[in-house]
Amino acid sequence: MSVIDDQDVHPLGAAPSVGAEPETARDAVNRMVDAGLLDGLMSKVDAGELALTGDGGFLPEMIKAVLERGLAAEQTAHLGYERGDPAGRGTPNSRNGSTPKTLATEVGDVALDVPRDRAGTFEPRLVPKGSRRTGGLDEMIVSLYAGGMTVRDISHHLARTLGTELSHDTISKVTDSVLEEVKLWQSRPLEEIYPIVYLDALMIKVRDGHQVRNRAAHIAVGVDLDGVKHVLGIWVQAAEGAKFWAGVCAELRNRGVRDVIIVCCDGLSGFPEAIEATWPQSIVQTCTVHLLRAAMRFVSYSDRKKVAAALKPIYTAPTDEVARVELDAFAASDLGRRYPAAVMTWTNAWERFIPFLAFPPELRRIIYTTNAIESLNYQLRKIIKNRGHFPNDDAAIKLLWLAIRDIEDKRARAREKEKGLPAHARRASGRLVEGAVVQGWKQALGALALTYPERLSPYLS
Repeated sequence: MSVIDDQDVHPLGAAPSVGAEPETARDAVNRMVDAGLLDGLMSKVDAGELALTGDGGFLPEMIKAVLERGLAAEQTAHLGYERGDPAGRGTPNSRNGSTPKTLATEVGDVALDVPRDRAGTFEPRLVPKGSRRTGGLDEMIVSLYAGGMTVRDISHHLARTLGTELSHDTISKVTDSVLEEVKLWQSRPLEEIYPIVYLDALMIKVRDGHQVRNRAAHIAVGVDLDGVKHVLGIWVQAAEGAKFWAGVCAELRNRGVRDVIIVCCDGLSGFPEAIEATWPQSIVQTCTVHLLRAAMRFVSYSDRKKVAAALKPIYTAPTDEVARVELDAFAASDLGRRYPAAVMTWTNAWERFIPFLAFPPELRRIIYTTNAIESLNYQLRKIIKNRGHFPNDDAAIKLLWLAIRDIEDKRARAREKEKGLPAHARRASGRLVEGAVVQGWKQALGALALTYPERLSPYLS
């Protein structure tokens, strides 16, 4: 919603003196509180005699009064004379009544009387022609959508809480307004090198014709040379493994990524081949935590702690030779013979599991698991679990992108509120993924630089 800059109204006192700091909205409210103007109002609200929002509420009526006063001031500036001023007689244009208009706002519908002129040249800026909602309401709709509410849920919520009736089509158009922003984000230029890229997926349901199918929405997080994490993109897997991943890798390369040293993922079919075809020197590292979970699928609940303890010497071994000895020892043990499928899980993934054993502990801690992205996916699953299914892939990507942005924005606001407090008194969470810094990154980068000097030196100088 537009704002009039030249109409400065001070109903509770004189305007600020020349050179004084401009009065903020909070200053104006504080002056009203100090003058006791809100005491009677709040007494009526407490007594149930007056509603603040919704149909006939105080706030919609206040907005109506302010907007209509502003529109009248705009019309006066347009015509060049005040209402009733004799100077307006005989001019080629004049006031011509008003047109009723309902404006949907964050506090309910507001019935406005928009002034007209006889020449039809008055174009209000405060409430532009064709505008049916305030910008704040659009932001509210997008926020509710990002929080996991469906279009139908949002429609019911606005009707119930604000008394504002918006069609499903209108709400869909509001949420679709961010699609262009999503496309720009998904195609933005990237860094030339990411030492580490994490890739993980969450399952979603997408309508395909007359059926609803399970699909994997993959999210890639890259760690740049400063150890800062960035969400590189979101892809919904519609094709089979190798073909799909070839397209993803080509897209990343076209966006500027010339090299990736280590890619941590969950043994995705076709992905290692696509990575090696795009960046031949890259290492594809199977996530150890995913490998443990895959092995535990075949283990009874009563034996899981024992099996986990027996497997630990494998992924904490100093070398891949020692790790192989530990795997053979587990396979020959009572637990290994009882759960041969668990042994087979490790055996099949062995070549993609052992790369990280060649690195020192400070780097192993960073690349042995995709936890850096799993925490994000955990938050996203909470948002999408009650949605049923998405109408198409773009709708799924739109919601996931909005949800990531919404999560980071909420955390940022919480941190801002605690700004200035001592460290022990702060409770706000840090960044979830985007912009977060990898702990122990300096030591990890040093280990990578020693191992791959020819690849990293051009970017570190």
